[in-house]
Amino acid sequence: MGKSHLILGTATDFITGQTVADTHDEQVRQKIAKLLVGKKGYAKTDITTRVPLSVTVDNDTGVVTLDFVIVLKDKAVMIVQFGPGDIVSRQRPLLAAARLLAPHVIPFAVISNGEDTHVMDVATGRVIGEGLDAIFSRDTLKEKIKVLPLLSLPEKKREGEQRILFCMEVLTERECATYVCKGC
Repeated sequence: MGKSHLILGTATDFITGQTVADTHDEQVRQKIAKLLVGKKGYAKTDITTRVPLSVTVDNDTGVVTLDFVIVLKDKAVMIVQFGPGDIVSRQRPLLAAARLLAPHVIPFAVISNGEDTHVMDVATGRVIGEGLDAIFSRDTLKEKIKVLPLLSLPEKKREGEQRILFCMEVLTERECATYVCKGC
């Protein structure tokens, strides 16, 4: 992954049952997973975890990992992503990912640091809900997608979204992985 986190040991992923590194970030991801299943009514089978999204710009490729992709009726309809710290700066790359992951624009994206949470309409980019309670339940999401057409993105716009995601996630990740503090 390139990121260095304090590894506290191992944990069992709530959704997949696989063993994962136990970090502070992973603990929040597991909290979100339990919320999606326990309070929001999603089946574990509705949720795909750690979804890789390959992004290529100018013959340079990187991979962004999406924490949770909600799939209903064989269509990806919502991404839920953990982002530590200030979630406002993480909105734009998540919108780009939601516009790139599937052949269609994924209608909804959620960014959360475990407390602050923004639910976004991907087509408009607007925040339509705040707080963990604003994350749609399975039943609410099923109703919302009944009336929403699944949009496709023209190739030129897909290229722009790839550039945004590449710059804000891939290059940032690389920079953080190679950064050495030289002191003040």
